[in-house]
Amino acid sequence: MQHGLVLIDKPQDWTSFDVVAKMRGVLGTKKVGHGGTLDPLATGLLVLGANQGTKLLQFLLGQDKAYTATVRLGQSTLSDDSQSEVLETKDASGITADQIDKVIASLTGPLDQIPSSVSAKKIDGVRAYDLVRQGNKVDLKPKSIVIRDFARTSELSHHDGLVDFDISVRCSSGTYIRALARDMGQALEVGGHLIELRRTAVASFLIGDATAITEEPRWISLADAASRLFPSFEISGDQERDLRHGKKIELESDESEIALIREQQLIALVTRTGSQYKSIAVFQEEQ
Repeated sequence: MQHGLVLIDKPQDWTSFDVVAKMRGVLGTKKVGHGGTLDPLATGLLVLGANQGTKLLQFLLGQDKAYTATVRLGQSTLSDDSQSEVLETKDASGITADQIDKVIASLTGPLDQIPSSVSAKKIDGVRAYDLVRQGNKVDLKPKSIVIRDFARTSELSHHDGLVDFDISVRCSSGTYIRALARDMGQALEVGGHLIELRRTAVASFLIGDATAITEEPRWISLADAASRLFPSFEISGDQERDLRHGKKIELESDESEIALIREQQLIALVTRTGSQYKSIAVFQEEQ
């Protein structure tokens, strides 16, 4: 039985659950999960954990992500992307690249972002998108995010009073790229939405290392995966035994969280407590 992570390039119109269901059959195990949902519109990097690799997925949830996307100005939609009806159309032909770049600059850095109304956010236990589809008005609270890098990466394309252009974004977890397109359109007073979205990175995992859903997947071992997420430290057999017995251990390190490796196997993830380290996840010996 193999354990670790698998990087998949999600096709458009597949849900993240569709990919998990497919890969359960491909990987030969029911214990498969993903480290962050992608909308059906989106393509790109979906990080899957299999067997003991599922223990690592929780540590991906708060990591930075990177995207490329195409924005359309001149139309606002219910879902802030092209997968719902157009609510309003305005002439955006007069919008210039300089105006767009200034709005992009204003949306870079720490922001309080209102999530898209057609999102998975819950209101009184009900998903926002279910409420919207039932005809209810949704009022979501702003969420603090950080847009670390935001740039326009193409010239403007004009057609029928609309303006399309490409962007790249690196951001904190929880950011809605659809909402960025919406907010750009609102700032320019013409409306906006996404017509394409692709995730290119999650933490240090890159789309270039992913395989298509139809290809033979490439495994990232537990030790390699954990070492990409945390500083790694080689431990002794005695230290491994202590960890497996629930004991704290001493390490010559000042790091707050560490991946502990022995003989190329991931033994545990630990966190600093006082002058010692205690386990937050212990991994069984791989068979």
